Amino acid sequence: MWKWALALVLWVSACAPRPVPAPVVTIPKFPEFTQPPIPPAYVNSPIAAIFIRGWAFFQTGDLKTAEREFLIAATAAQSFYPPETSLGYLELARKDPKAALPHFERVLERDQKYVPALVGRGQGLIALNREADAVASFEAALAIDPGLTEVRRRVEVLKFRGLEQRIARARELARQGRTDDALQAYSGAIASAPDSAFLYREIAAIEKQKGNLEAALADFRKALALDAGDARSLEQIGEILESREDLAAAEKAYADALALEANPAIEKKLEAVRDRIALALLPAEYRAIDDAPQITRGDLAALIGIRLAPLLTERRREAVLITDARSHWAATWIMNVARAGIMEPFANHTFQPQALVHRSDLAQAVARLLTHVAAQHAAQAKAWESARLKFSDLSPGHLAYPAASIAVAAGVMKTTENSFQPARPVTGAEATEAIGRLEALAGLPAAAKSQHR
Repeated sequence: MWKWALALVLWVSACAPRPVPAPVVTIPKFPEFTQPPIPPAYVNSPIAAIFIRGWAFFQTGDLKTAEREFLIAATAAQSFYPPETSLGYLELARKDPKAALPHFERVLERDQKYVPALVGRGQGLIALNREADAVASFEAALAIDPGLTEVRRRVEVLKFRGLEQRIARARELARQGRTDDALQAYSGAIASAPDSAFLYREIAAIEKQKGNLEAALADFRKALALDAGDARSLEQIGEILESREDLAAAEKAYADALALEANPAIEKKLEAVRDRIALALLPAEYRAIDDAPQITRGDLAALIGIRLAPLLTERRREAVLITDARSHWAATWIMNVARAGIMEPFANHTFQPQALVHRSDLAQAVARLLTHVAAQHAAQAKAWESARLKFSDLSPGHLAYPAASIAVAAGVMKTTENSFQPARPVTGAEATEAIGRLEALAGLPAAAKSQHR
């Protein structure tokens, strides 16, 4: 076949002016373009020699002469793809990618697997800002010739650049509150980089913001599967599980996050969820105290026994007889506060756990608890005891006065317009608040507080 082409070449050559000798290429003018290899059927042929001559002119920058040589070779044999492909490279060298693409396409119409044309088309598509199409053309070339290192590097760069653009777009949409569009943009980014943990974390944050907790949880878990050291995803998983009342799983997520990195915010979340777990294990009657309109002696004993347990070990009395608390839900804590001398049984050995607590009763218990923390606040304790506050409804001679004065002076209890109201029943919120102030004065460590709540 190429013999007929050779005859045409010889005829064209005879009519043409005497050719200029092919230049010697020392430094290629266009190193980004690689000379297409000569197919075995055309090795040492005159057509190949014309093409090689054209390539030499091309790489020295003589584009006009190179174009003439390529056209002669391309016209002589359409099945000889190097010159047509090189005409595409030549147009790219002229910064005209639109003119270059038809040359590559004509070759690929005849042979879809011709690697130099696939690479050249990819280069032209990049120049036209059609990066996704360029990647497809480069990847087609790599599928045929995996050894194209430079092409593979370019594909990686293009994918990374495209991924950055998608991520920037997704983040901007999220900032604008266009969450549905942001989710779609993130999905496109994940399709390009399915192994990127941070993409799943960011899309999960948007799902969480939209209230799609199941989707958010799944995406945070995907992020964690891709990056076992992702403490942020573990923290978010913990928050979602906690909101669903799966406290044991939330505790584990927070603890695992802390094992990866120290974080005070996560420590607080872990402490809070452990408090909730401990609270859930306590009797329902205890959990109802905070909202109670008035509390009983059994309620107060439980509050003190659970939250201030470390204070009850000092000056403990073992022999205390109480006849009416054994079947009460707070029996254990009633015995503890009685043995510690914080709440005394009555003379007839009853505790009367169902009796209402008045402010004078709470003041008495507070004053006794303050004696247990006095060692830590010696100077303050003397000030509390010597304060001798004035109340509009409680005279210094009243039996409840000393305890009331100490409790208010220590800041554990409050008054209303200088009125102590000793006979008023204590609410659950009021008692809980007073116990909280005692906890602070006692300097109980967080571990002790979370253990007993």
